[in-house]
Amino acid sequence: MREIAIASGKGGTGKTSIVASFAKFAEAVIADCDVDAPNLHLIFNPEIEKAIPFEGMKVAEINERCIKCGKCEKECRFNAIENFKVIEEKCEGCGVCVSVCPANAVELKRRINGEIYVAKSRFGYLIYGLLLSGEGGGKLVSQIRQKAREFSQKRNAILIDSPAGMGCHVIASITNTDMVIIVAEPNLSSIHDMHRIIELAEHFKSKVLVIINKWDIDEEMTERIEKYCKEKNIRIVGKIPFDKKFVEAIIAGKSIVEYDEKIANLMREIWEKIEEELNYL
Repeated sequence: MREIAIASGKGGTGKTSIVASFAKFAEAVIADCDVDAPNLHLIFNPEIEKAIPFEGMKVAEINERCIKCGKCEKECRFNAIENFKVIEEKCEGCGVCVSVCPANAVELKRRINGEIYVAKSRFGYLIYGLLLSGEGGGKLVSQIRQKAREFSQKRNAILIDSPAGMGCHVIASITNTDMVIIVAEPNLSSIHDMHRIIELAEHFKSKVLVIINKWDIDEEMTERIEKYCKEKNIRIVGKIPFDKKFVEAIIAGKSIVEYDEKIANLMREIWEKIEEELNYL
């Protein structure tokens, strides 16, 4: 069983549409790790079997033993304590207030930071989560991946829809994966972020492949990506042309491989190349 992350340094590259396409061919459990804004369920329209509360950071709470000495407020570097009360939105759960309180009046309590959903779709199991606004999500991503492993016994792979960017969410979604497939667009921003994702994936010793989406909107930039990948000995497994049918498919609540036969054949060919690379691992 392989874990494959589909990633991009920036949003809007078509990563989620590509994950939804591969779900048709991959015999995989799908893990949507974009916990700030998960959207694969909008395409898959799954039936939720279980919603699991997610406990992230704990939050401080001041109880009736407080002697109002002010030490906790003075030592809190996040300014999360005012007038002997904790402002939960600012509290990082670091525990300094607990350690400095002479009256043992501060304790860390559990806090629900989001939910993990186990859902059954026409492509198999989809595991995804939703983080409350302003919370840190690296731990939630790790728990989504762990839950996906529990449902992967009869599947060949786990496909991870990684968040965009370079933050802790992305690191948690790529760590210990067998392969990272980077979706790049032919523009300067995407190329710059592609370089950073490649460095991150190489740090974790994951096999790196690249897909160029909308390759025909700027052929000169596409050539730059191809040249860079050749220098880095990174295989480009697919080049997908710009096509409005991707948007049409999403509006229709379908993956592109369910919507257009020509593009479906292309996506199948790309997945077969990915399988070739997996066989070498």
